Amino acid sequence: MQPALALGQAVHEVLEALSQLPTKERFITPLSESFEVAWQKVSGKKGGFFDKETEERYKQRGFEMLKKVRLHPGPLARKAVKIKVDLPHYWLSSKDNIILCGKIDWLEYLESDDSVHILDFKTGKKREDKDSLQLPIYYLLVHNCQKRKVSGASYWYLQEKDEPEAVDLPDLEKAEEQVLAIAKQIKLARQFEKFECREGKECWACKDLQAIQRGEAEFVGVNDFKQDIYVLGKTAENLPESEIL
Repeated sequence: MQPALALGQAVHEVLEALSQLPTKERFITPLSESFEVAWQKVSGKKGGFFDKETEERYKQRGFEMLKKVRLHPGPLARKAVKIKVDLPHYWLSSKDNIILCGKIDWLEYLESDDSVHILDFKTGKKREDKDSLQLPIYYLLVHNCQKRKVSGASYWYLQEKDEPEAVDLPDLEKAEEQVLAIAKQIKLARQFEKFECREGKECWACKDLQAIQRGEAEFVGVNDFKQDIYVLGKTAENLPESEIL
């Protein structure tokens, strides 16, 4: 767990909860109040914060994002579709015994053609890579886990934009082929317990996990998915570049 992840978790929790409410009731409770409640789950070391100053800075960023949503609610003030399972999933390949699952931030309902529009909230400063698998996975999940057609998708960069930014939907067939190919690689690696990182020794994703394995991290609790949460010490090496500067 790191501060940027803690911020994203708290903001997402507040916004995603709105889709469960009727449109007229979504902004009765101030978003700032809901954020205070959500923040308690990531306050202190639970969120990777080692000092009050850093935590307050990130918390303030969360308040600013939610203020922007309150002033410019856009699709969040309109009808939404909620998939009625905790974790949307379907058989990506029954032959290979592979299930694809994932959570969708928001599905806007478009009455004009009885379709849905995928909306993904972005709380970080980095823009989503055009080759990212996130949108293809979301598209596959929404297409297969509810009955309405998918008419579009958008990313909402909450730190810099007052409204969502539309992106092109991927080709559904190609998306399935691409995701299934990688899923098969993951399955094979698990079967043979042979996990070779494509990035080599300098992989950023492996580095933190290896530090945990060496006993260099502190266990701070368990999240809602029953995963162990660890934090690494506050060092220049594991802080985002923007924080170093």
